[in-house]
Amino acid sequence: MFLLELNWLGVLAGFAVYFITGAIWFGPKTFYPAWMRAKGHDPENPPGEHGMAVVFGMTALGALVQVVALASVLWFIADAQGPVGPLGGALAGLSLGVGLVAASSLSHRLFGGDGFKVWAIEVGGDVVGLTLAGLVIGLIG
Repeated sequence: MFLLELNWLGVLAGFAVYFITGAIWFGPKTFYPAWMRAKGHDPENPPGEHGMAVVFGMTALGALVQVVALASVLWFIADAQGPVGPLGGALAGLSLGVGLVAASSLSHRLFGGDGFKVWAIEVGGDVVGLTLAGLVIGLIG
């Protein structure tokens, strides 16, 4: 099974880069305040439906699943054509970020009434994170 053949050191490093990128992207000095205002919330008093352990735990799990999927795509490319390298990894991450994450979530945000600004902030972090994770996986793998 190909999952056993993935470079798990690359996956873990890519995951760390993705998660840190998300933390910076949604930090209090970056996009978090604009994102909360675009959603109609006060950045100082965000709605808290879930505890932070659940929020961070599910965020980490989602990031890990995305990075494993990216590493799987890179594995299949490398199996067919040879090593992809850091540039190939970054391009694959960018392609998956734009082609799957951004494109698939657009209608959800628009039908949900969130608008383009919320969508752009949310998927921007994912696209940058997947691009950097791909770069790291390509570099290590």
